[in-house]
Amino acid sequence: MSYKLVFYNSKDNKYSINALLGAVEEDQNLEYIPIYFAPEKDPISFLKKIVDDKSQIIFCISFFTTQFFNIKNLIENVKEEFPEIILIAGGPHPSGNPYSALKLGFDIVIRGEGEKAFPNVINKLINGMRLKSIYEEKQRINLDDYFSFSKKFGRFGPIEISRGCPYVCYFCQTPQIFGANVRHRSISKVLEIVEFMSEKNLKDIRFITPNAFSYGSSDGKNINLQAIEELLSGIRKIIGKEGRIFFGSFPSEVRPEYVTEETIEIIKTYADNDNVVIGAQSGSQKILDLSHRGHKVADIYRAVEVTAKNGLKPNVDFIFGLPYEEEADIELTTEVILDLIKLGAKIHAHTFMPLPQTPFSKFPPGKISEEIKKTINKLIPKGVIFGNFREQEKLAWNLYNYFSSEAL
Repeated sequence: MSYKLVFYNSKDNKYSINALLGAVEEDQNLEYIPIYFAPEKDPISFLKKIVDDKSQIIFCISFFTTQFFNIKNLIENVKEEFPEIILIAGGPHPSGNPYSALKLGFDIVIRGEGEKAFPNVINKLINGMRLKSIYEEKQRINLDDYFSFSKKFGRFGPIEISRGCPYVCYFCQTPQIFGANVRHRSISKVLEIVEFMSEKNLKDIRFITPNAFSYGSSDGKNINLQAIEELLSGIRKIIGKEGRIFFGSFPSEVRPEYVTEETIEIIKTYADNDNVVIGAQSGSQKILDLSHRGHKVADIYRAVEVTAKNGLKPNVDFIFGLPYEEEADIELTTEVILDLIKLGAKIHAHTFMPLPQTPFSKFPPGKISEEIKKTINKLIPKGVIFGNFREQEKLAWNLYNYFSSEAL
């Protein structure tokens, strides 16, 4: 029996797919397995084109909780059209709630990090070995052992430089999936990746990390200025003046207490981003403490002041409707938002969504209060607040109601 490996090519999960492809390409046992990409727009039609009687298709889907209903519909259609296809799930939602993925119809769920687990699962399948429905590699990987992009298919993106987070915020899946101990991709390995990208004329360098300014820190809580500067200066030497470095901006952010004159100076010296994304989340110290954030409201003000003073735009994340939020907390958050805008900040607004496996997973979703709505309506025309917070609120409640009814 021959096999075909098919990835659901969703734009929201492209970075995960790239990392899995990189791991598969380094496994000599999987060198000859054909790989396909089912388009997000019409995966069923694509599968119909490659299905045959001589091969077994393994359909691999990585997804977030926010994609749950779309994936549910997709799996229902796949099971109806192709009952013989093997379905594998991975990513944040299946890692946090594997049983919900199995209930959708997946045959195997890979929990946690996929670089080692995914090739192992594929090898076992093609060798006819029996597998449990939930598969997980307990040992954390060394990031240096894997090239996180696909050389074969030319799929590149932001470079993941750190994994794990010691702060364990109660609304965040990152430490639950990747652990609280921070691991860094070494400077030499990052530069090797940049060299390869530069040879392909890919000279816009971005990063994936829970907190950009914690790079190189032994515990993820201290700032290692030398490591950050060595990393960025090394990249600059490779890509030259025509290349661009984006550090501490999308798709990564920084914690407010890490924004200092020194860290901002490094950005100004080596990077090209005109903004810094700062994770504030609430203007109430009570809510920050109950969310296990580990920083003060005063840190948020100082971070915005330092960023703006140095000519960079502060984009500040807030989450509306966090657990335990009361009217007084809403008033404090509103006051902080208005203050930060006066200091030159833009607000990136989110609505709290309970995510599986997190300490806040059993709480109801957030609701945007009337006071916040009034403030938002005044600020939107000024262009100082943005985000999909309304859509997030609606989706979060749909998910909450669905899983609540499933539990009955």
